[in-house]
Amino acid sequence: MALSRVVSVAHLRLETARGPLHCSVEVPGSKSIANRALICAALAGEGSTVTNIPGGDDTVAMLDGLRALGLVISQANETVSFSSSLDLENTDEVNIHAALAGTSSRFLTALGALRKGNTCIDGFEALRKRPMEDLHVALGNLGANVSSSLEKYSLPVVVNGADVHGGELTLSSSVSSQFSSAILLISPYLTSGLILNIEGNRISESYVMMTIGVMLAFGVDVTVEERDEKLLRIRVRPGKYAATQFAVEPDASSASYPLAAIAICGGEVFIPGMKQDSLQGDTGFVPLMEEMGCITQWVNDGVKLSRDPQAVLRGVSVDLKDMSDLVPTVAAVALFAQGASSISGVGFIRNKESDRLGDLAFELRKCDADVEVLEDGLRILPRLLCGADLGTHHDHRLAMAFGLVALKVSGVTVEDPEVVSKSWPMYWEMREQMLRSSDGR
Repeated sequence: MALSRVVSVAHLRLETARGPLHCSVEVPGSKSIANRALICAALAGEGSTVTNIPGGDDTVAMLDGLRALGLVISQANETVSFSSSLDLENTDEVNIHAALAGTSSRFLTALGALRKGNTCIDGFEALRKRPMEDLHVALGNLGANVSSSLEKYSLPVVVNGADVHGGELTLSSSVSSQFSSAILLISPYLTSGLILNIEGNRISESYVMMTIGVMLAFGVDVTVEERDEKLLRIRVRPGKYAATQFAVEPDASSASYPLAAIAICGGEVFIPGMKQDSLQGDTGFVPLMEEMGCITQWVNDGVKLSRDPQAVLRGVSVDLKDMSDLVPTVAAVALFAQGASSISGVGFIRNKESDRLGDLAFELRKCDADVEVLEDGLRILPRLLCGADLGTHHDHRLAMAFGLVALKVSGVTVEDPEVVSKSWPMYWEMREQMLRSSDGR
C-alpha cells in the first residue's frame, strides 16, 4: 500500500505515522567520506577501490568529473575501481559540470589545480552563487592559475597548475571547511608539501579531521601539529597516495533522519554499520537524541535507538557548528519536544544549497511553527502544527526534514521531492518502509 501520494510531478503529499515505529534502516554510504576517498584514489590510481559508494547526485558529479579528467573507472553496484591515475602532465583542456554539487565542485577545482592543462569547473545557477573566494585565493597563493569567467571568485572557473607549489598557507575557518579539505587533499602532490593554518572560530572542524583520516588511510604523512581555540595547524609532507581498498562508512547525516523519526514517534530503529568511533562528526547526533530523551545502544554491527512514546521528549540548547548539516533535522525534532530549543553556531549555513536558517524557518512557519531566526541559529517553541505545502528551495536536507515533520502533522505536501536525490535517492521509499512498521498497520 502506498503511504505517500504524488499529487503532481513536483509535489508529494505525505502520510503520517499511526503509532511508534519499529524497524531496521540501511542508510547509504557517506557522500562526504566517499568524495574524499575518490580524490585520493584518483591520484593513487591503479589498484584502488572504494566500496559502499552512495548513489546520490554529489557522488555521481564527482565520478563524472573524474572520468572527464581522463581517469579509467569501473563501477559494479556500490564498488568503484580505478585502472589509472590522474595524468598531471596532460595539457588537454577539460570541462567539468558539477551540477549542484558544492563539495564536488570545490574538490575538483583543487584537483584541477595540479594539472598542467586547463580545467574548467561549472555548475547550475544555484552552484554558481555558492561562495568560492577563499578556495580560489588559496589556490592562487599556492601558485595555481585561477580565473573566473563571469563573476570573480565564482563558477565557472578555469584552473591549471603550471606553476603550483607548496609552502605555508593560512585560511579562515569562518565560511566553509570544504576549502581547507580541498587544499589538504591535493597537498601531498605539492612540491614542498603544505603547512596549513586554520584560524578563528572553526566551523565544521570534524570534516577537516575526516579529511585527514581518509588521507592517512591512503598512506600519506599528515600531522596535526597544533590544535587549540585559536589555531589548527596541519603539516602534510610531500608524497603520493598508495593504492588502497577503502570502505566508506554508512552516512551519519542520512542516519539522522530515521533516528529523528524514532525521537518524534517513539519506537525503535537499528542502523547497521554505524560506528561510535566514526570519522564523521554527525555521529554526534546519537548522544544529542539521548539528551532529548531517547535511549541508545551501540553494538558491534551498528546502533539501536529507542524512545517510549510516553517518555518526555525534551527541548535542547545545542551548538551545531560541527554538525551543521543536521540543523533541519534537529529543528524538526524540536517542534515536538516539551520546552524551547535553541540551535547556535551555524550562521554560516545561510550559504548552503539554501539559506538553511531563513528558508527553513519560512517554510516551517507555514505549518504555524514558532521559529525565530537568530544571528547564528534558531529558537523553536513547540506548539500545535497544521499541514501546508512546503517548498524545498533546491535543498535535499530541507525536504528530508519536512518528511520528519509530516510524521506527526497531517496535510503536509513537499514541493520538488526529487531533490533528495542529491544524497539519498531512496529517501521517500525508506520513509514508507518506516511507516509500514507503525503499530496498528
